[in-house]
Amino acid sequence: MAPASRAAGLASATERAAAPSPASPSVPAGRPSVPTDHPAAPAGEPRAAARSGTLEGAGQTGPDGLRPVPARRPDGGPEANRSPDATRVSDASSFSDAARYAGGADIALRAAAVPPPGAGEPGPGSPLSRPGFGSPLGEEPAGRAARPAGAFADLPESASADTQLIRRTLSEIEPISDKVTSYFYALLFLNHPELREMFPAAMDAQRDRLFKALLTSARHADEPALLEEYLTHLGRGHRKYGTQPEHYPAVGESLLGALARYAPNTWGEAAEAAWVRAYTTISQTMIDAAAENELHAPAWWQAEIVHHELRTPDIAVVTVRPDQPYPFRAGQYTSLETPWWPRVWRHYSFASAPRSDGLLSFHVKAVPAGWVSTSLVHHANPGDVIKLGAPAGSMVVDHETDNGLLCLGGGTGIAPIKALVEDVAVHGRQRPVEVFYGARSDHDLYDIETMTRLAREHPWLSVRPVISDGPTSGLRGPLPDAVRKYGPWNAFDAYLSGPPGLIRSGVSTLRGIGIPRHRIRHDSLEELVGALG
Repeated sequence: MAPASRAAGLASATERAAAPSPASPSVPAGRPSVPTDHPAAPAGEPRAAARSGTLEGAGQTGPDGLRPVPARRPDGGPEANRSPDATRVSDASSFSDAARYAGGADIALRAAAVPPPGAGEPGPGSPLSRPGFGSPLGEEPAGRAARPAGAFADLPESASADTQLIRRTLSEIEPISDKVTSYFYALLFLNHPELREMFPAAMDAQRDRLFKALLTSARHADEPALLEEYLTHLGRGHRKYGTQPEHYPAVGESLLGALARYAPNTWGEAAEAAWVRAYTTISQTMIDAAAENELHAPAWWQAEIVHHELRTPDIAVVTVRPDQPYPFRAGQYTSLETPWWPRVWRHYSFASAPRSDGLLSFHVKAVPAGWVSTSLVHHANPGDVIKLGAPAGSMVVDHETDNGLLCLGGGTGIAPIKALVEDVAVHGRQRPVEVFYGARSDHDLYDIETMTRLAREHPWLSVRPVISDGPTSGLRGPLPDAVRKYGPWNAFDAYLSGPPGLIRSGVSTLRGIGIPRHRIRHDSLEELVGALG
């Protein structure tokens, strides 16, 4: 399972008597199935099953390469884009194969050779056997009322104490996060080889997303509002991977095993109990979010490429027509899967506000060794069909205020900025919009003509190109530095889009000139990193 802008939900924490946990987890034999989580970015996630047993796509085909099976839509259409078939790309049936895929053969082999005490079927005292731990949807433990959707008020009174224990564990594993991640996937694929198909054949950066999403969620266990939003997004997004409620216990089991092995100084009964409570909440929230989302949205959309324009040798504007209505807001992004790289999802922002013809456009830059980006720029043609995940992101305009918009867009990050400008124009509010468009050279300002045309049409819009290298007739230097020369920006909401480095420096600059954090909007840095490629 994995995370994104509005991540998948959490379930209420469950009371449990903590059982002694081994300092070094084993590769248990015959454990129950484990939950799997990928992160989005801006981009792949498994799909969470809904109460009805059917799912629709938001990210759509999992990074594992699951293919959708045609199903009847409620309206009688031929395809519902819901169920993945059972065909496996890789069996990963042997331990060495599982370890190889996880990138940690040495770790996995050592784990297999030295099973920890108590390995085997989880008994009545096992944390994974207790009621509420990743329990399938609709199977609440006896005596416990079902948690209302979005209810985080029922977090245990020990939430703060749990969070302290969780953060101590995180601090211990942080210096060796690569080893912990590899061991987590080794356990997952060894004990549940059937889940290997939910991940890309070459996991690269996507390998880490599920594990990082779990750790991020646990770290914020006592921030219910933030966590609810994050997990809800994750749960919805994982539908595209074919994630089902029964997958969650498998993931939780592997998570506890990896933490127990690599956090011996902080691991114990109390820490284990805290992690079980946190994961129970995380998994059930994601399951609930997926079930609710299935009622009104598909797990993914099929979209035909109708126009492909090469703006520079490595940047293309790709326009697609979804097979069903696709609701989104200007400034948001989605995840894409191409037919050339099944199960590999990447995030791209919408390059326009919603259009009356229903078409969607994306600005794609081919990056070195980028599977999806290179395919979209150099191999895609009109008629090709891609998959779209659900829209995500909170970088949208608040039309209830008259604040101006201060927009920083670097490279293809100008795409959502352009969409925001169009959105303001559609709503007809006369509010100032100041756009700083950054690029390395004048040649890289691939969409400057569109932006200057919009500035001519709308007197409330100002567009300033900023070049970091080479000669230019406009502003020169780092984009955030150029912003400092103008202003004041007290009455503006800020929007940033571009590479992670630009987001970090931009946020620091904006805070430094007095714009409060709650008025600075940008996509998640985790999603931005996941989008590369």
